[in-house]
Amino acid sequence: MPLIITPGQLARRSELYHQLGQLTAAGLGLTRAIEQLQRAPPSRAFRRPLGRVLTEIGAGFTFSESVRRAGRWLPEFDIALLDAGERSGRLDACFQVLANYYSDRARLARQMLAEMAYPAFLLHFAVFILPFAQFFTTGDGFTYLTKTVGLLIPLYAVIGLLVFAAQNQHSEFWRGWVERFVRLIPVLGRARRDLALSRLAMALEALISAGVSIIEAWDLAAGVSGSPALRRTVQAWRPDVLAGQTPSEALNASGKFPDLFANQYATGEISGKLDEVLGRLHRYYEEEGTRRLRAAAQWTPRIAYLVIALAIAWQIIKFWSAYFQEIRNVMEGF
Repeated sequence: MPLIITPGQLARRSELYHQLGQLTAAGLGLTRAIEQLQRAPPSRAFRRPLGRVLTEIGAGFTFSESVRRAGRWLPEFDIALLDAGERSGRLDACFQVLANYYSDRARLARQMLAEMAYPAFLLHFAVFILPFAQFFTTGDGFTYLTKTVGLLIPLYAVIGLLVFAAQNQHSEFWRGWVERFVRLIPVLGRARRDLALSRLAMALEALISAGVSIIEAWDLAAGVSGSPALRRTVQAWRPDVLAGQTPSEALNASGKFPDLFANQYATGEISGKLDEVLGRLHRYYEEEGTRRLRAAAQWTPRIAYLVIALAIAWQIIKFWSAYFQEIRNVMEGF
């Protein structure tokens, strides 16, 4: 798995799941669907792992086990969702969910990169042009490079570290730290939480409808959510649920879930219509999370542009203030 996932790679992963979903929904067996994709995959990088998946399936392993044994070519989140889909008999629906998820991520990433192009150009222009006057008068190339390249290299390093930290292929410990940090960002933190709740509700609904026990369903769905915090919460209340506490009581006692989610779940548990309630929760949090994520993609470049413009304005004011001060000093000398 690459260190940095680009929008193009996200789009190709979306196409992989889209084709798998179409082939399986059309009645083609999973093995034949994978064989078909291996012959003409969305990316040549998928050909080898798909071949290993076929080998593992031939050895008697389940699809999700085979995907995991084929190496680290997919994030743990994908494997958890595929495992839930396989257990619930809704693998084609899980393929479609993953296809939509990566398609949205690719589109938002492209949008953000496109809108960040002008602020990035403005930043580089300011970095190279503002110290140029001093370089022109003094001819000190080393100082000029220090104020330009010496400023950009650490900036590139910080941006690269942030992009790398946001990738999904890291361990749960790392993702937990990233989740705690992102939670502090107003819009992005809420968007991440809403999408995690949406995936949790979707997996729960599929697993419970397939007859999976409620305790096992919650364990699997917590992994599908992609949120280490939710997974730890569910693992912490497992002994209480095994002792006779209902999941709705555990939800309310944990204090880690929104009131809407906890109350709706309790209503579905009491009324016996938990699958309908979970379907509504899935759609609601998916819409809310996507809306907030799009807002973050739109406003991040604008905020970056404003910060850069203010920094340039400050440097210009600072330059002319020093220039007029120097003139004043010369005039007072006479």
